[in-house]
Amino acid sequence: MTQFVGVKDMARWIARDGLDRVIRLIAAGIEEDLAAWEKFEKVPRMAAHSDIGVIELMPISDDELYAFKYVNGHPDNPLRGIQTIAAFGALADVATGHPVFLAEMTLLTAVRTAAMSTVAAKRLARPESRVMAMIGAGSQAEFQAIGMREILGINELRVYDVDPYGVAKLVNNLEPLGFHITTCSRVDEAVTGADIVTTCTADKQHAVALMDSHVAAGMHINAIGGDCPGKTELDPRILERARVFVEFEEQTRIEGEIQMMPADFPVTELWRVVTDRADGRVRNRDITVFDSVGFALADLSALRVCWQATAGTNLQTDIDLIADPRDPKDLFSLIMHPVEAGEDVAERLA
Repeated sequence: MTQFVGVKDMARWIARDGLDRVIRLIAAGIEEDLAAWEKFEKVPRMAAHSDIGVIELMPISDDELYAFKYVNGHPDNPLRGIQTIAAFGALADVATGHPVFLAEMTLLTAVRTAAMSTVAAKRLARPESRVMAMIGAGSQAEFQAIGMREILGINELRVYDVDPYGVAKLVNNLEPLGFHITTCSRVDEAVTGADIVTTCTADKQHAVALMDSHVAAGMHINAIGGDCPGKTELDPRILERARVFVEFEEQTRIEGEIQMMPADFPVTELWRVVTDRADGRVRNRDITVFDSVGFALADLSALRVCWQATAGTNLQTDIDLIADPRDPKDLFSLIMHPVEAGEDVAERLA
């Protein structure tokens, strides 16, 4: 049987252990996997683009586990009353090829994205950082804020969004958790005095959510909204001033902020910083950019952590996903003897 964690049980796990602790667990898993970067088989994700969105498949494997995530991004979905992003993922045993774990990943992706941001910010932001500007207050915003507080001690937020509802929603969710929040009517107002700027907008276009004139020396920019071809958030002049870090360069050249830059524009993959093969922040006045598009390694890390943390509990459900005849050479027997395949013949014939 394959173990499954659905939406309700994913929410129950996060509530049971606490979102802050789950982000910390997944961040530790990501760091562990980044340290082992060279053992993974990596490819850019496969994408099917349309005028209204994108559907992507994100695979990765090492010598023990194969993982994939299915995910979409459709910015107009909220107008239809559904999430912009929906996702699910799986882990398979490389030795047998059989899936061992399946999970919803809409919630889990939000958590792992926040965890990935903290892994980068811990090495790229100034250690004394305490104020974060948030440009975009959508579904990802609360997870980012809680992750940054858990790992970096960020407790003061300055928030701007073109949608007042998004800002009100964020304030309603985070103020009871002890955050000090300033709502702002302009981007320049939000970034004034910020140590970290997180950009997370949904429009599928070359937008400029953050201008070069908004960026002061010493800032760390956590750019997580540009995640497909034709979709960016930053003024290119920011990148020219900054030291830029990415997850998987081959993928980020296609999808990230650096898609706007020449092919030889210098970037550093984050795993090199984690393994001390490259510097992160060097000087206090450096401007650093984490050009994050989301990469399959972080999905594998998150799925593995979830699988292990929920093992042996009622948060996991056995699902009959893979045919398993008593005689592995006799698949046809499952049709001849459906009771043995878990079917209720009487119900089926009724």
